[in-house]
Amino acid sequence: QVQLVESGGGLAQPGGSLRLSCAASGSIFKLYTMGWYRQAPGKQRELVATITSEGSSNYDDSVKGRFTISRDNAKNTVYLQMNSLKPEDTAVYYCNAKLRLIDSWGQGTQVTVSS
Repeated sequence: QVQLVESGGGLAQPGGSLRLSCAASGSIFKLYTMGWYRQAPGKQRELVATITSEGSSNYDDSVKGRFTISRDNAKNTVYLQMNSLKPEDTAVYYCNAKLRLIDSWGQGTQVTVSS
């Protein structure tokens, strides 16, 4: 399994921005499909965005046009740039790495959007 460590969460005002980072261990990061998921209190974990090893990205409709996922294979890091934040974006955000039988999760980082 790969070790994942998220950072960059915190408190933001509605309309504000945050950038999440997820650093991965190992030497085959470039092969993973990386994803960001979130879980709000009382709700199931849901997909936010994914990015393949080829750089193809996919977004949930609720974040399209506001969030951008990217990756830096030289730094073993995936990012989630979150703009125009809304209170409904409040959740714990988790990083995920998938490759064949590998399905690893980070510990999560809290994002709170409130005035």
